[in-house]
Amino acid sequence: MPKLRLDKFLKDQGIAVRSEAKSLIKKGLVSVNDIIVKDPGIHVNTEEDIIKVRGVQIDYRQFVYYMLNKPKGVITATQDKKLKTVLDLFPEEIRRRGVFPVGRLDKDTEGLLLITNDGAFAHNLLSPKKGVKKLYEAVLDSYPGEEAIKKFEEGIYIGDNYTALPAKLEYISKDPVRALVEIYEGKFHQVKRMFKAVGAAVVELKRLRMGDVWLDESLKPGEFRELTNEELLKLSVSNHSSDKLI
Repeated sequence: MPKLRLDKFLKDQGIAVRSEAKSLIKKGLVSVNDIIVKDPGIHVNTEEDIIKVRGVQIDYRQFVYYMLNKPKGVITATQDKKLKTVLDLFPEEIRRRGVFPVGRLDKDTEGLLLITNDGAFAHNLLSPKKGVKKLYEAVLDSYPGEEAIKKFEEGIYIGDNYTALPAKLEYISKDPVRALVEIYEGKFHQVKRMFKAVGAAVVELKRLRMGDVWLDESLKPGEFRELTNEELLKLSVSNHSSDKLI
């Protein structure tokens, strides 16, 4: 890992914005290898140097990865002047790290949403060419019939001159009508538009899985936790669909 300016190091770790980091340093509240430094511009080795703020050691982490159980009524965006965003659910020290949502869930859709500051990681999960599956549970207003399964498998036209990639549809129950749908894309309102194309409207929608990582059901809507190393490993490779959705 290359060396970083001390003030940038503190900013990247979410300790403070750049101006506040400089102030902490100039006040003598930051040490490098147990020596107080007051120059924000000195460079530190992120792998070897020991940096402390007010006596507390700050370990360097370039990237962070979180699982969020996105609640309804919150938009998938980094900021908005009027509406609450998914990043508003995170404390300031995490937001300062430059995190963003991986893809999007509609305002009225809930469930698994990944949050990170790793652009390459996000790109690999969102690219249809990578074949990363996304599993949703939908409650429908009507039963679209068994023929809808075949239409989903063939790739269904959803409007705007776009035909969705082949997807899997499986019914859980018919009263109420509940279904699982597995897709490899993330077009605007895609799942809703797919069901609309077979004559059904989505009443409720929840994302359960991305790749081979499932939503942690112990997380209440609006709660989050860091991804485990095992989950990161599962997401680091292309995941291909199995015959069963569950």
